[in-house]
Amino acid sequence: MKNSRQVAAEALLRVDTDESYSNIVLDRLLQSSGLSARDRAFSSALFYGVLEREITLDYVILQYASLPLGKMDPLVRQLLRLAVYQIAWMDGVPESAAVNESVQLAKRMGKERAAGFINGVLRSFLRDGGEIRLPEPGKDRAGWLSIQYSVPRPLIKLWQNQYPKEDLEQLIQGMTSPAPLFARVNTCRTSSEELCARLQTEGVAAQPHERFADCIRLEHAGSLEQLSAFQEGLFHIQDLSGQVCVSALDAKPGMRVLDCCAAPGGKSFTLAQRMQDKGEIVAGDLYSKKAELIRKGAARLGLSSIRAVTADASVYSPLLGQFDRVLCDAPCSGLGIIRRKPEIRYKNLDTLRELPAIQYKILSTAAQYVQEEGRLLYSTCTLNRHENDYIVQRFLNEHSDFSAAPLPEQAARFLGAPGASCVTLMPHRNGTDGFFLALFVRVKR
Repeated sequence: MKNSRQVAAEALLRVDTDESYSNIVLDRLLQSSGLSARDRAFSSALFYGVLEREITLDYVILQYASLPLGKMDPLVRQLLRLAVYQIAWMDGVPESAAVNESVQLAKRMGKERAAGFINGVLRSFLRDGGEIRLPEPGKDRAGWLSIQYSVPRPLIKLWQNQYPKEDLEQLIQGMTSPAPLFARVNTCRTSSEELCARLQTEGVAAQPHERFADCIRLEHAGSLEQLSAFQEGLFHIQDLSGQVCVSALDAKPGMRVLDCCAAPGGKSFTLAQRMQDKGEIVAGDLYSKKAELIRKGAARLGLSSIRAVTADASVYSPLLGQFDRVLCDAPCSGLGIIRRKPEIRYKNLDTLRELPAIQYKILSTAAQYVQEEGRLLYSTCTLNRHENDYIVQRFLNEHSDFSAAPLPEQAARFLGAPGASCVTLMPHRNGTDGFFLALFVRVKR
């Protein structure tokens, strides 16, 4: 039977070699592991801890290893990272256990010949105090930030060139700090106060957001799907940024709304609740399985105004008709949510170059569904102006029948941006994920 460290090592290896999403990989391995709840929690802590600090860990390993990282076996590299992380960051793990378990895992997982190498690197680290010693900032600030916060240098350079330099470190720190857990209250069934009181009885600390109505923050939530409040459809999980995004569309009861890239459905659910479940929301996704997830989520929440369809957002379908509101939450690089999916930070930025063309095509297609005086909202969960501001500029230049529209009161008040039509949200400024939204109005046909 696999132990918690082996599960973490295998999950890290799969994310590294298959470029798979961290949460999906770990969940699958944990489900088949047979581990106790305590060991599953330990394995998760190891897995995400190493993933979040990979560059920092590699910096330490290179101080003591005789081989460059690129020449190490991928599994050996992960076992070293796991051990250094336990020694430096997990106070409850004895140093001897961290070393011995990694050595034994190497033997158990078919890397017996590397056991001595692993042992030597880790013993050298311990003899040197077993502490992380980072370099001084010096002139190479980007390099220092990369090691300090475990963010690749190219991503730091991207943000350095695109966003205010005076708060660059705050931005990076906010993007790599633990993410808060927010939920949206299903106002068709309960209120914030009633839901918080209910969750307290189920052992979950819940508190209404002090500045944004019907948003609550959760702590010590455990397995949410096991909560009776979840099963009864009293809430769904959604970051504050997503809730602000939906408020910017300002959909009213009785309207027709299109959410053209809707899966997994959170924004459609919030739209329906804000519309008192009156009107019609067409929630589209390219894949039928994802459309089915939207249907199931709407059923759990008791929302009858949502119609999930399988549709390609980049291809106009006149059969869908015209809409009062259209939400275009475009597929993106996800650079605004790396604190939730830490592996995203390690993406090769060169692979993202084709995204703006795809996003622009989807936005231009979405615009065809907007009726005169209707609103169109473009949003992404990334911090990359090529996917955000530059898309908006091009759209306005090439679509004379649309103009920028000021954000409605609730969104503008929360963001402190009265009169703005285009806003970038950041963790250190707004307490949200990194997010972008821009609102347009159709002025003529």
